Amino acid sequence: MLSKLKRKYVIPVVAVAFLFVGASFKNDFFEIAKQIEIFTTLFKTVNVNYVDETNPGELMDIAIKNMLADLDPYTVYFNEQDVAKFKINNTGEYTGIGALITRKDGRLIIKEPYKDYPADKAGLKAGDEIIQIGDVNLVDFKEDAGELLKGTKNTSIDIKYLRQGKTLNTKLILSEVDLNAVPYYAMVDATTGYIVLSQFNAKASSETKEALLDLKKQGATKIILDLRGNPGGLLGEAVNICNLFLPKDETIVTTKSKNEKYNNVYKTQRAPIDTEIPLVVIVNGKSASASEIVSGALQDLDRAVVVGSRSFGKGLVQRPLELTYGTQVKVTISRYYTPSGRGIQALDYTHKDADGKAIRIDQKDYNAFKTRNGRTVYDGGGILPDVVMEESKQSSIADALQRNDAIFNYVTDYYYKHPNLGTTIPTFSDADYNGFKQFLKTTNFDFDTETERSLKATLEIAKKEKVDETIAAEYNQLLAALKKSEEKELDQNKEEIKKLIVDDIITRYQYKEGLYKYYTTSNPEIKKATDLLNNSAEYNKILSK
Repeated sequence: MLSKLKRKYVIPVVAVAFLFVGASFKNDFFEIAKQIEIFTTLFKTVNVNYVDETNPGELMDIAIKNMLADLDPYTVYFNEQDVAKFKINNTGEYTGIGALITRKDGRLIIKEPYKDYPADKAGLKAGDEIIQIGDVNLVDFKEDAGELLKGTKNTSIDIKYLRQGKTLNTKLILSEVDLNAVPYYAMVDATTGYIVLSQFNAKASSETKEALLDLKKQGATKIILDLRGNPGGLLGEAVNICNLFLPKDETIVTTKSKNEKYNNVYKTQRAPIDTEIPLVVIVNGKSASASEIVSGALQDLDRAVVVGSRSFGKGLVQRPLELTYGTQVKVTISRYYTPSGRGIQALDYTHKDADGKAIRIDQKDYNAFKTRNGRTVYDGGGILPDVVMEESKQSSIADALQRNDAIFNYVTDYYYKHPNLGTTIPTFSDADYNGFKQFLKTTNFDFDTETERSLKATLEIAKKEKVDETIAAEYNQLLAALKKSEEKELDQNKEEIKKLIVDDIITRYQYKEGLYKYYTTSNPEIKKATDLLNNSAEYNKILSK
């Protein structure tokens, strides 16, 4: 009832009023003071005179959050309840059930139980839907159900869940969950060490150092550092990881802002572990932020060869700032720049398209920079690898299948049809793939591509304008053509999708450790990195050209 009021009247003025806490207050005192006065008067007038009872706190909360959403997705407001509920902890330790869970369409789903943690010990599997926590039935529970799975160590929680249509019960005993930044490392051949770095928490550099030293002890004279899928984290840890391979006082990253106090140069502070060992860094489209600082710095300083596909392109820096009454705001305060001066950011949030989405920086606007050895590199959208591999890029159809849980749901079904697979590496044939396509049809899977969303939105507008009957035949033709196009894409990207399915199957039976072990012998990016490191002439040629 109040949604139109909230958006029409509150958002435009609170958007400016909230800037009271910013540095620009000093530079434009009159304009900000004017807008604050307008907002205060409007807010009071609306709350006093509106026909129904209003909730001032709710109005303000929605207004602020909608205003910030118009800036970038990383600038976020936390009200008192948010701050109390979500303690953003970068240590990698917390008390909980030890599982990745998601809330989708009102359902609480186990996506991945971590080996030997409470959810795993209680017998929960990926795909299980939790329907009751203690005495709370989740059917009509509108709040964050994940909060019901938190508590002090050794807390016992009764769980009711659905698995393959059956209702089951179990008991969870909460414990400390210590997530490793380096979940796996091993020798991939007699002289090449492989390190997976999955996040930049407070233990990232110490765990990477420990892995590096152990691999060198095992005979490693070359190293592969895998940053694929790593979303980033602590800036200091990114600098410290670079410091393992670079000498003291080397500039790793610079931050620049309109506010001078946020302009900083971050340099290595310690003695390195090994500045000579040949190094390959693997990245992909899900390597972001701190991952891009590490790969970008090592590339700019010609210390490593980067392999894979272009990284995500998150070059914006956030900082949590305390507000009044126990609230906080996490604000984008500056941008990252690599040692050569390259910006990492790919999306321009100051310019939006017709749908209100940030525009990707156009390739014609990319700027050229030079590495230490004089190689040309470019800004404008993440880190482009020295060796670009098509296999490392994800197609739009594969992205849709993962984003909308088609592969996840199929593998859940597969898991219960093949209970004895164990540590065997599955062979996923073309016949199996046809079974996957049939599964998509049987479950009426919605690809939810941007084209499909736009087409459906057009029909909704047509219904409102009462012209849908006129265009019904054409609409259905377009929808049928789109479906046929999606089927064609499924066939064109068959090998890529089959690999994603096999990866998920291995993870179900052998956890992430089994998947990483499988990668060391079967992953094309790791094979390419290993071959490159074993060809010193090619490796040195890339770094010197």
